[in-house]
Amino acid sequence: MRLLILGGTQFLGRAIARDACAAGHDVTCAARGVAGAIADGARFVRVDRDAPDGLAPLAGQAFDAVVDVSRHPGQVRRAVAALRPRAAHWTFVSTVSVYADNSTPGQRADTAPLRAPTAPEIEHSTEAIYGAAKVACEQAVGAGAFICRAGLIVGPEDPTGRFTYWPLRLARGGEVLVPQAPDDAVQLVDGPIAS
Repeated sequence: MRLLILGGTQFLGRAIARDACAAGHDVTCAARGVAGAIADGARFVRVDRDAPDGLAPLAGQAFDAVVDVSRHPGQVRRAVAALRPRAAHWTFVSTVSVYADNSTPGQRADTAPLRAPTAPEIEHSTEAIYGAAKVACEQAVGAGAFICRAGLIVGPEDPTGRFTYWPLRLARGGEVLVPQAPDDAVQLVDGPIAS
């Protein structure tokens, strides 16, 4: 499979690239090339997703699948316009932060109300508008794409330490302050781990 990862030089993008290369796929990582190295076996193409013609280095290439993890609506809109006609499948990694109501139990992912998207002129996400920006990204990707609304994504290259705190703290033992009730439902998704 010819796989294009928009990014692929840090955290989740690099983990996807590493696993895809290990599975024998032909992997291209398109990024600025400033966040880190690409996975062994992947091909690097330097792009600037903030520039109007920033994806021009990919012109004329077709892919079986594209994976996009961006949180910036302008980047996603430009990628869809430039690449969607030449991609058989599109995957967009979104977030549970797109949901408008996180307090009502029993909601379904496919019917729960979403936040209002950011305005069309908004190019970049900030922490304050992250969920709304991801809604705008999902809308730009449109129908026919696989949209993965992930919760907390963690792994060996996670730069945030958001999850690492918990296993380290629990390993110390004793009472641990945790959110919500002990019988709340939790879904864990195990991401790729470097060997």
